[in-house]
Amino acid sequence: MRQERGPEFDELLSYIERELDFESGFYNDAYLDRRINARMRRTDADEYGAYQRQLEDDEGEREALLDSLSINVTGFFRNPEAWESLRGVLRELTAEQRSVSIWSAPCADGREPYSIAMLALDDDEIDARRVEILGTDINRDILRTARAGRYETSQTTDIASELEPLSATEPYVDREGDVFTVTDRVSDLVEFERHDLIRGPEKRDFDLVCCRNLLIYIDADYKVPIFETITGSLTGAGYLMIGMTETLPAEFRDRYDPVEKKHRIYRRA
Repeated sequence: MRQERGPEFDELLSYIERELDFESGFYNDAYLDRRINARMRRTDADEYGAYQRQLEDDEGEREALLDSLSINVTGFFRNPEAWESLRGVLRELTAEQRSVSIWSAPCADGREPYSIAMLALDDDEIDARRVEILGTDINRDILRTARAGRYETSQTTDIASELEPLSATEPYVDREGDVFTVTDRVSDLVEFERHDLIRGPEKRDFDLVCCRNLLIYIDADYKVPIFETITGSLTGAGYLMIGMTETLPAEFRDRYDPVEKKHRIYRRA
């Protein structure tokens, strides 16, 4: 049963921030409410105070909540039509430059940066030898999954259908039943590291940053720091791709020119 926000909820958030090292203030209340109440239903806790006591006593539940709060909704070639627009960007970049640096942030379980690698390898007009991709996320556990590059079809995830945009899957994934593992030629293009996009430092000289489907969960006050980090990490004419339901903060609209506005691809002005 959903609880009304009050002192118990605020105390629970304080506990989560203090003991789980999770900065709840960055995220909007609706997102936090959904994720916490989902864990409460799973553990039969009917009050925030009761759930906090569970967290205090159960390390496994603390880990489960932190995993739930970390934004890791992803898929290979999510929104396939947007990837067709990205294809043109990669063609242009690899035609013009000797090396092309791409940052997927946050990368969740790795399927987005691996999708970029597969797209580059699968397109004869993209020189994949010039591409290097960095995937970052705040969640250490999800990064272990990303590095393993092993994904399994389940009731909620059909990996084979996610890979349909490719001309063929055999060069890019090894399949054993419902288990798909990315091949070495894909994983060789991708590196992973932990990074906090909200509190972490800028990076340098990326030609393309993909930051898709994070902003819809973030409190409006923290979108500007995220875009400061992203913008400072791009080259002078670097590209940015955000989620199809997301928009640039007003403070940054004059700092980017639309390239494919429908698919939320912009270039630094």
